[in-house]
Amino acid sequence: MRCYIDRLPGGRVATTFNDQLDQHGAWRREFALRLKLLAQWLKDHDLLDAAVEERLKRLESQVRTDKVMVAFVAEFSRGKSEMINAIFFAGYGRRIMPASAGRTTMCPTEMGYDADVPPCLRLLPIETRLQPQALMEWRMVPEKWVRVDLDVNNPQQLASSLEMVAQTRKVTQDEARALGFWNNQAAEDNPLIDAQGMVEVPKWRHALINIAHPLLKQGLVILDTPGLNAIGAEPELTVSLIPQAHAVVFILGADTGVTKSDLAIWREHLMPESGDTDARLVVLNKIDSLWDELSSDEQIQAQIDRQKASTAEILGIDAKRVIAVSAQKGLVGKVTDDVDLLQKSCLSMLEDALGVGVLEERQRILRAAMHTGVTDLRNETGRVINIRKRDLTEQTVELKGLQGKNVSVIKHMRSRISQEQAEFDLGGAKIHAVRSVHLKLLKEIFAILSARALKGEMAQLTDALMQKGLKLGVKRAYGETFERLRANMDKVQSLSADIQTMLTATFKQLNAEYGFSLQSINEPQLDIYLKDLELAERSHLQYLGISNVFKLAQPEFADRLVRALSTRLRAVHESALADVELWSKSAAAQLDAQLRERRRNFARRIEAIDRIQQATGGLQERLEDVAKQERAIDQLEIKLTELTSYLITANHESVSALDLEIA
Repeated sequence: MRCYIDRLPGGRVATTFNDQLDQHGAWRREFALRLKLLAQWLKDHDLLDAAVEERLKRLESQVRTDKVMVAFVAEFSRGKSEMINAIFFAGYGRRIMPASAGRTTMCPTEMGYDADVPPCLRLLPIETRLQPQALMEWRMVPEKWVRVDLDVNNPQQLASSLEMVAQTRKVTQDEARALGFWNNQAAEDNPLIDAQGMVEVPKWRHALINIAHPLLKQGLVILDTPGLNAIGAEPELTVSLIPQAHAVVFILGADTGVTKSDLAIWREHLMPESGDTDARLVVLNKIDSLWDELSSDEQIQAQIDRQKASTAEILGIDAKRVIAVSAQKGLVGKVTDDVDLLQKSCLSMLEDALGVGVLEERQRILRAAMHTGVTDLRNETGRVINIRKRDLTEQTVELKGLQGKNVSVIKHMRSRISQEQAEFDLGGAKIHAVRSVHLKLLKEIFAILSARALKGEMAQLTDALMQKGLKLGVKRAYGETFERLRANMDKVQSLSADIQTMLTATFKQLNAEYGFSLQSINEPQLDIYLKDLELAERSHLQYLGISNVFKLAQPEFADRLVRALSTRLRAVHESALADVELWSKSAAAQLDAQLRERRRNFARRIEAIDRIQQATGGLQERLEDVAKQERAIDQLEIKLTELTSYLITANHESVSALDLEIA
């Protein structure tokens, strides 16, 4: 039995996911660098208005902080931690995540990298479940976490410290029930009771690992989740973290196939209602348990193929989404540089699926966003450059009209320019009135999407869930809440359209009266946030099935569920508000830019007339000066195109090949 794997020059095995993530990270760093160079150039040439600066900051932040989250989900003893070791940490030459026999990772564990935080393991005590705060709220209270500093250059210390995620503690049945690990209505899922009547539960509620691992530095975030009981007891995992993962790797045992608890995890927490399983990979791990010297490679492969087909049928997914591997043999093969064993483990097939299915799609989305953002930015800056070109052309025509004229004509010209300037300044009242209406409509939008409004919605939902007894109408309460949230988003879109209509009419009038070149910017399309609401609703509705009806009867559990939803919805509202604010700022900045350029134009025209009056030959000198400015403007336009071309096409030149010259 053999699995095909690629090899790099020199015979080195290509770890596809690692290599692609590294390339993606290099592209992101170069893109962020080029954005900084562009911002500096715009600033040096007085082209960096508030809207352009805000757009650049958002683009740079987006490309620098873009994350790729891969969630690993499995029941206990499926080899999940070993698989994480094999794919991501084999370079340490040993196991980093605890992967001994029996239960290992007992609490949800996130691994990532934040340059502002030293290498450490942070652990949130399980007792925090007795308090109402959601996980995201606890993240804001670092002093409540137990912190262990990590030495990333000492694999032994690193592995020893990370074993803490497997720690447990003994509690009474009542304590276990309060913590969410005991359910009288599902006795078969409850943990065992020892001779003293105590129950073993995880010591920690959540773990955060911050290390400067090369893959984590590139933006990878690994979410390692424990078994069914832990997932079911922590709503935020199901309704927030797992749904937002770019890929979910669901791990089964090749020797056991799909067990009852495996199927429960899949149906209750992972199977999307839409039926779209593109972000789901099912892995049959431990195929080495099927290796048998008395069986041929063909017979072993046939057995594995039958397991894959059976798994796909039971879970209702395409058989291509099921991959059979041996994480343990893959790890050994990498650590010992045993190419044959690594190939036989078929680990590269999973790495290929992650690299192609996850990273390529993530790169496509990010590059599309960068293309749109930089194109809009170039158009906005190009308009300012065109205003300057037009003003210089008008000055040239005006100055040439003075050739051969006497002093009185020149003096009259200066008086006419001053009069135009005074009339232009009087028009400011009209512009101020437009801005007042604009701000009034914006305030309505901000009120609809405000934290206060969302808090009111969540309070209403909480009241419905806090009614005593079984809450059989809970789905209706959620449905009504989401209907109102969607209606609010539709109202925001309608108000945005009203602002757009008003700005379009105003810009058209100002263009006619003052010769401006104002262009309406399309209002933000909020469809993406309606989709986010739909995804949030789906993830919660999956949680509100009959199997959870008794959990929902517990006030503390229902409260945690609403708090988890509130955290997710707050992020949706804040993102929508940011888009509206940027759009509004862009429209206002465009008007400000043209007002500013027009005032500068008046000042330059008056200055030119004064210089002509003061010196013989000043007219020709001024014409030459304007011509020089026109040539400089042409160069600005060329340079803008040059600096933004790479950003728009987003090709793969290396950072060392940067040839940007700040002119």
